[in-house]
Amino acid sequence: MTNNESGTHGAVLQDTAPAKDGPIVELRGAGKSYGNIRALHGVSLQVHPGKVTCVLGDNGAGKSTLIKIISGLHQHTEGDFLVDGTPVRFSTPREALDKGIATVYQDLATVPLMPVWRNFFLGSEKTKGPWPVRRLDIDTMKKTADQELRNMGIVLDDLEQPIGTLSGGQRQCVAIARAVYFGARVLILDEPTAALGVKQSGVVLKYIAAARDRGLGVIFITHNPHHAYMVGDHFSVLRLGTLELSADRSEVSLEELTNHMAGGAELAALKHELAQVRGVDTEELPEEEDLTAPVATPSEGTT
Repeated sequence: MTNNESGTHGAVLQDTAPAKDGPIVELRGAGKSYGNIRALHGVSLQVHPGKVTCVLGDNGAGKSTLIKIISGLHQHTEGDFLVDGTPVRFSTPREALDKGIATVYQDLATVPLMPVWRNFFLGSEKTKGPWPVRRLDIDTMKKTADQELRNMGIVLDDLEQPIGTLSGGQRQCVAIARAVYFGARVLILDEPTAALGVKQSGVVLKYIAAARDRGLGVIFITHNPHHAYMVGDHFSVLRLGTLELSADRSEVSLEELTNHMAGGAELAALKHELAQVRGVDTEELPEEEDLTAPVATPSEGTT
């Protein structure tokens, strides 16, 4: 992206600025098949700057496949994938990074025994001095890491401490700040709160909102509708590889989102059969018509 003297900060933003108010990333009827197995089908999604798009779904719903397509690990086999309105087909994650699409996975791609500042620049270290005696520019990397973390509201007393000594929420936040510094315009977060307690989940959600406020488009992958509803601007629920729900925050309540996430539509359809089972109280189950939420088409657009 750039040489080691200057780092990659800002390099992507100069060449790939999106049209005003237009989506940075857009999927139109996208899908992915592995031989005879169709993992994803007909998914339409838009990611706008300064918005959090929450993608929810149970295990096997297609969330991982969706991440792999957008992040450049796999190519879609149907539909269209656009970045800044231009169709793309990434061959590697590096190509996605060059377009400003960064993914923070659950394992965070950190080295636990290395200090925080070293993990911040892992794989993109700054150097100084003439070749062939170039060396790490440790002072610059420490100062830069401290400043960028503070810009995200993260204050650490000691950047020399191993990143493995930080809490799970703090490590997630360091990974988010790192992605922002290296030019991310779209940030994909893969289940960032899955293994965290209530307090640490709150810390991560705070920095997701901070990334949104800095103008990034955020894709928040989660199993938890309560976490999604706290920070989300748009919600997409996947079920068995298809898009079951696509709605803005103003169009869906937390209860409706939870019902969709929990398979409420299927339970509603089976309500009359469940009523025949002894010991099952179906009075509290929703009616099928109560779960009809808007599903946006590519022509309608999503936010």
